[in-house]
Amino acid sequence: MSLETSFKVDIFTHGDVVIADIELNAAVKTRQATPLKLLLAAIGAMIVVHGFGRFLYTPLLPLLVRDGLITLPEASNLASWNYLGYLIGAVVAFLISGGGRGRSAAIYGLLANALITLAQTLGTSYESLVVLRLLNGISNGLVFVLVPALSLEWLAKRGRTDLSGLLYLGVGFGLIASALSVDWFSFELTGAMRWLMPALLSLPVAIAAAYYFARYTHGLQLPHSHDKTPIFDRSTTPLFLAYAGGGLGYVLPMTFLPEVAHGWQVELHPSPWLIASIAAIPSTWFWNWLGARFGDIFALKINYAAQIVSMGVFFVLPAGPAPLLICALLMGSAFMGTVLLTLRLTRTLHPHQGPRIGAAFVTIYALMQLAGPVLTEQLLHSGLSLIASFWFGLAACVWALAWMYAVPKLSET
Repeated sequence: MSLETSFKVDIFTHGDVVIADIELNAAVKTRQATPLKLLLAAIGAMIVVHGFGRFLYTPLLPLLVRDGLITLPEASNLASWNYLGYLIGAVVAFLISGGGRGRSAAIYGLLANALITLAQTLGTSYESLVVLRLLNGISNGLVFVLVPALSLEWLAKRGRTDLSGLLYLGVGFGLIASALSVDWFSFELTGAMRWLMPALLSLPVAIAAAYYFARYTHGLQLPHSHDKTPIFDRSTTPLFLAYAGGGLGYVLPMTFLPEVAHGWQVELHPSPWLIASIAAIPSTWFWNWLGARFGDIFALKINYAAQIVSMGVFFVLPAGPAPLLICALLMGSAFMGTVLLTLRLTRTLHPHQGPRIGAAFVTIYALMQLAGPVLTEQLLHSGLSLIASFWFGLAACVWALAWMYAVPKLSET
């Protein structure tokens, strides 16, 4: 087996600014990649950017507050900065999704995300953490849009879009890995150094995933859309509105559930966050199968109903282990299903605009995720508890389910 590596540099101008677009092509003379190999590379990317890059912050949040590195309102603010970066990354991915630049951005964004996670060990002040969490979000948004889009195009060319949802297994595995890395080293390190061990675990995964993703997608480009169909139409507008509700509904418990447990002085083993992480793995298989078997629209209705129950338990059960465990199990089982089912459905509705419309959906999701921590911060400043913000999450999930009934069946589009 021999390796050929080449760089292609395109120079173009924008006003008075000269921009160099560098594309790394790693081509290996070996057997053609199977769907499993491509999926493993994509799963590795999801582990890095979502497990270690993004959601690691959730189990760390109460520990960083307890260490005195940040206050609870500052913790909510940091989540907002991260979601703002995620939004920026999604918008950039939307703008460059056509052609070869999308592939380059996905690969370099993945490597940058792991390095930024390591750099967070130097974030000894709130201001430095703001910058780092913003940059972390930007790289995360790029990868989370472009890697699934490229993977879906690769699978579509081989008639295997039914496997596309499985790449999100990386989120579940990443959540477990990040949760365990925090639990195992929570007594050994303090403050910003709590990011050290997760970062050291993330780096080799990022390098391997970037290399193999570059290798297996060599020559693959996201299509420039020639489809003049508007992104917002009869089929996609209610789906957009439902997805917006899902973004706000899931982000509140998935960001603040450990802090709610800490505020209630409830010690759970395993922790609610670890339960949510474990639940995300088998549920990815389940939602992928349910959508392929009965249709993605039907599966999304069941998905949003599960999220309604996960939020509603906080308002029908007393404070204690039960609502925390039920929410962790149901929301952990549902939230990745929302993503994989919606993005696969959008490509079915607009096959020639798949990457572009997928990026637009992720942008909508990112906006709602940004709104969640901002709303929570305002409620905390008003003297209310974190649970008060969960009312908004419950309403958002009800909104999402209601709009799914306005999405026309595929035979009607």
